[in-house]
Formats: sequence, structure tokens, C-alpha cells
Amino acid sequence: MSLEAEIQRRRTFAIISHPDAGKTTLTEKLLLFGGAIHVAGAVKSNKIKKTATSDWMEIEKQRGISVATSVMGFEYRDYKINILDTPGHQDFAEDTYRTLTAVDSVIIVVDTAKGVETQTRKLMNVCRMRNTPVMIFVNKMDREGKDPFDLLDELEAELGIGVRPLSWPINQGFSFKGVYNIYQDKLELYTPNKQTISESVQLQNIGSPELDRLVSERDAAKLREDMELIEGVYPAFDIQEYLAGRLAPVFFGSALNTFGVKELLDCFVEIAPSPRPIHTLEREVNPYESNFSGFIFKIHANMDPNHRSCIAFVKICSGKFERNVNYRHVRHNKLMRFSAPTAFMAQKKETVDEAFAGDIVGLPDTGTFKIGDTLTSGEILHFKGLPSFSPEMFNYLENADPMKTKQLEKGINQLMDEGVAQLFVNQFNNRKIVGTVGQLQFEVIQYRLLHEYGAQCRWEPVNLHKACWIESDDPQELENFKKRKAQYMALDKEGRDVFLADSGYVLMMAQQDFQKIRFHFSSEF
Repeated sequence: MSLEAEIQRRRTFAIISHPDAGKTTLTEKLLLFGGAIHVAGAVKSNKIKKTATSDWMEIEKQRGISVATSVMGFEYRDYKINILDTPGHQDFAEDTYRTLTAVDSVIIVVDTAKGVETQTRKLMNVCRMRNTPVMIFVNKMDREGKDPFDLLDELEAELGIGVRPLSWPINQGFSFKGVYNIYQDKLELYTPNKQTISESVQLQNIGSPELDRLVSERDAAKLREDMELIEGVYPAFDIQEYLAGRLAPVFFGSALNTFGVKELLDCFVEIAPSPRPIHTLEREVNPYESNFSGFIFKIHANMDPNHRSCIAFVKICSGKFERNVNYRHVRHNKLMRFSAPTAFMAQKKETVDEAFAGDIVGLPDTGTFKIGDTLTSGEILHFKGLPSFSPEMFNYLENADPMKTKQLEKGINQLMDEGVAQLFVNQFNNRKIVGTVGQLQFEVIQYRLLHEYGAQCRWEPVNLHKACWIESDDPQELENFKKRKAQYMALDKEGRDVFLADSGYVLMMAQQDFQKIRFHFSSEF
């Protein structure tokens, strides 16, 4: 197969949603259809002992939530599909924001009863910034929820995007009978308590008398009425509008019952974009270029607790990546070759000999990579748009077991490289401060330090409002500022100056008093 054909059959996307909307369950069912797994795991269930494939970390199995983005690849029909299952919980939003820089399209999962929730709105803003094509899956139709038309209005208003249903539910909750697949003119009938679709009927048209026989006259009349309204109110589905990120196709179903998932997947592989051009500081990179280029968007410590290994995830942006070939690490300006690049199925991995634009490959990392690093066939390129945001919660990091200082040091360094939290060293008293965007991150760090590195840490509260990276063209002014604010000055992991403001007022006054200093609230400046 030619390079172009290989790249065209790639579909790389993220599944995003508010916690508990059914994102990980949907991922499991997609993997099931792709033949990648044979039994779908449960996210929360005491009866099923198998946990979800994408929730493989110990803490994820215990809590029933995703705390890290999982990468999974499989073949479906003639397509190579790469799914990134992201954490829904807002405390892990930073991981999700970065993941969205590595995908070509997105599926948003919405709970029919709860509608659009806060986290979904925030994630949609990130998609809008990048004009990422979006599909929406309305989940849990076998439960009572909002009226589908009200839900469509809410999606348009809250997510700021046009919508067009490509499937339509026949009732919901206890009386849910299935969906009419508008995209393929098919009727999908739902049978409660069955894990697969019981019947798929091809209709000549919506007026067919067969419809009355299958779903009852009353429901058939309601469906025809709804369809008339849909055709009158919503524009016909335009694939170009979808690819431009202005129109979202909507599907209805129940991921837990594997209903409506295949229709979503079939339509997705046909209309979703193959890898798209990506902007770098130097130029636009086209995926079909013969030269390889890619960037690190995620680092994960301890994929395999037995080996304490770190894996750097590379999104391939152009060309073809090959095993044992020299590639240039742009930041270090040195050549590197990788004898064991891996492709993933969550935690399970296998060595790959080659991968193409759109694929995601794991490279063993011994501390040489950081998030945002670029690898190329030789050209100097810098991919942009991988920020670290200013943390909102801070704690002093204390060693609870002095005998394990080395383990704590190693553990905290590797976990900080993942980019989920940030480490600052106070220049006044040399104490280590960890900053995160959510409280749950502290529990996860403490848990992982203990269970993966055998190190114990203790958190001590520190009253801080914001961490700002500072710079100035006037060295004297910078020096004065650092002297005046000595007890609030810290260095981040890269050795950059960070001002730890203890209140909004202090920050505002500092900005007024020192006009020549620039205050940055994200690490990318």
C-alpha cells in the first residue's frame, strides 16, 4: 500500500465528556466492534470482575474513573482507528487539553438525562479553538431523559455549534424501541437486556407500512412527525460543514447495551477526516510529505510497574516512522534511534516496525523527552499549542519516610514529566511546592508514589493564589522584583522564574508596580 493510501485510512480521534456520561463504556464497545477485545469490561460493577480496558491503572480500577488518557489502536473494515480515551474529571483536564492537540476529530458523549455539563462546555471550547470536527453521541437512551428536540436545542446553545441528527430515537426509557438510522435509512430495533442489536431492518422509506407493524402505529406516526420536523428545521447534512468544525452529526443510543454504537462507528469511519495539516512555528506540515515529523504530547511513567519504565507518546504528523532509523531530537539537536517503538492497546503494547502519519507511537523514555518535543527526519520544526496552565491549588511536598528519599526524588521527577502537576522550588526556603488544577491530583500523586515507587509523601497546605511565569527585557527591573518578592520566588522544573502570588490583590499590585515585567499564566510564552 502506498504512503498516501496508508495515511488516508487513518482515523485518530478522542472521546470526551463530563464524568459518568459513559465515555469509557463507549470506548469499550468500539473496541469490541473492532475485534480488539472479546469481552467488554465494566467501569463500575461488582459482578463483572473485568475492568474497562482503557482504565488500567490500579487507582482507576478502584475509583471507577479515568485519570489518564489511554491510547488504543485497532483495525475496522479497511480503516486503522486510533482512539484516545480521555479523563472526564475536571481535575485531570490538563491531560485532556493536551490530548486534543494530537487528534483529528472528536466524539462527545452526552448523558440524555443530564444534557450538556460544565466540563463538556470547557472541552468544546478547546475543540472550537482548533476547528476540530465533532460528532455527538447521546447516551443512556434506555433511561428516562430529556426530550430529544430539547436536547438538540441545548447542544446548539451550550456548545455553540450547529447540529444535525443522523439517527433518531423511538421513545426512551422503559418504552425505548430503538432508533431510526437516518444516515443509512434503516430501522434498528432495541430489545432490552440483550447485549447486541436484535434486528436491523432496511426500509424503502419512512412511509413504509412495515414500520407500523414493527413499532406500533402510534410510535410510527410519532416517528414520521418527528422526521418531518427534522427535515424542516435542520439543514441537510453537509460533510464540508462537519469537517470545518461548524456542524455536529448527532447519534442516539445506549453504550452499556451496545446499542447505536455500530451506527456511530460506521458513519464515523466514512466521514471523519484522515490526518490533517498541522502548523509549526516554521511552516505548515502536510501529513503526505515523505519526511517524518512528530511531537510528544504525553509522557506516562510506569506503564509497566515491573520495569519502572517511562513512555513518551508521539503523534506522527507527516511521513512514515521506522524502527531503528535515526531521527533528530530538535531540542537536544542530536540523532536518536529507537529499537523498541510500541503501539498500544491501553497498557498492552507491541513493538512496531513502522507507523504512518496519524498514528500514535510509544517511545521508551529515560528522561530525554519532555512534552512538546519534536522529532523529525532532520528538519528543524517546533510544533506549537501544548501549554501547561497556571495551577490553582498548591501544597508543600514533605518526605514521610527519610529512608526512601531517593525513591521519592525519582518518583516525583517522573510524575512531573507527565505534565499532570507542576513542581516549584521556593528560592527563599528551598521547599518543594506541587501545583495542580484539582484536589484529586494530590491523592493520585500520593497513591502512585506509594504504590509505584515505594515512597511516602505528606502534603502540607500553603496559601497561594496563582503561579505566574515572569520575564522582562530589563534585567535590572527583574532583579529588583526578585529581591522585593524574595519569599514568593520559585523556579520551575526548567529553571524558569515563577512568582507565587498569595492573593489576587498582591498579583494586581505587582503588575501595577512593575510595568516592565511580563506575567504569564501558561508556560508557553
